[in-house]
Amino acid sequence: MELFSDLTAAEIAAIDRMAPSKTFHNGDIVFSQSQPITALFILKEGRVRIFRVTEDGKALTMAILEPGAVFGEMLLVGQRMYDNYAEAIEETQICQLSVQDVERHLLSDPRIAVRISRHLGEEVARLEERLTDLALRPLIARVSSTLVRLSGSQRVSRLGYVTIRLTHDQLAGLLGATRESTSKTMADLASRGLIRQARGRIILTDLDGLAILSKQMG
Repeated sequence: MELFSDLTAAEIAAIDRMAPSKTFHNGDIVFSQSQPITALFILKEGRVRIFRVTEDGKALTMAILEPGAVFGEMLLVGQRMYDNYAEAIEETQICQLSVQDVERHLLSDPRIAVRISRHLGEEVARLEERLTDLALRPLIARVSSTLVRLSGSQRVSRLGYVTIRLTHDQLAGLLGATRESTSKTMADLASRGLIRQARGRIILTDLDGLAILSKQMG
């Protein structure tokens, strides 16, 4: 993962021994507001959903994290969960670091410290973009914007397509929309030739077209 890209194999092995990964299954809660812990989590394999519960009891998905993501509650590095929860949405491997671990093995290495700072800045920028989407853009623009953003962490096929593993329920949670309205919008995008749909997967066939739609305002 990018966070440790400059480390030698021996240095990575030392960190791995210091923070062995733990397995979480689909639906397991990694971080809960009812039992908060001071820890920094590094997502090694699988995916994690970050969500918050609204006043009317609905779960609003804030992000779906891919391997290499850093999350958790640790003021030492400016990492906060605020009112969010973290849930594994598939078989997941996560390393958990204490404050002492972070000070000794991460912040003591300027290569990693700089990357953590940059990562947190990017997270704030993504959150601001997401809040703008929710407040100002119509659903088709929000769907397009979300798909384009998620495509950034995926490989591009030889045909120029990008495949995202995401169900309509998960996408609706990211958008703060109903599953029905999300499915209708996805069908609209498919009819325009911008995407193709498969079980649990969305194939982006025209990223440029989606990017244009994502700029549409109310």
